[in-house]
Amino acid sequence: MARGHQKEQSKQKNAKKNEQLAKQKGHSAADQKKAAAAALTYSCTVCRSQMGDPKTYKQHFESKHPKAPLPELLKGVAA
Repeated sequence: MARGHQKEQSKQKNAKKNEQLAKQKGHSAADQKKAAAAALTYSCTVCRSQMGDPKTYKQHFESKHPKAPLPELLKGVAA
């Protein structure tokens, strides 16, 4: 086993190597979460669920909240 100074050098070398590998991959988990959150542009007025497009929003609204009046935004959308 490596001890002392050699151990620290090994840790630094491995950290640098892992950092370079992560950069080569290009996409981090945080980037993907930001992109996914940006894609959710419609928010349900009743339950505050978020949807990406009006068609999905209308399907959600009709199935989950059948007694609630349909929002004006969804009246022209074909489901």
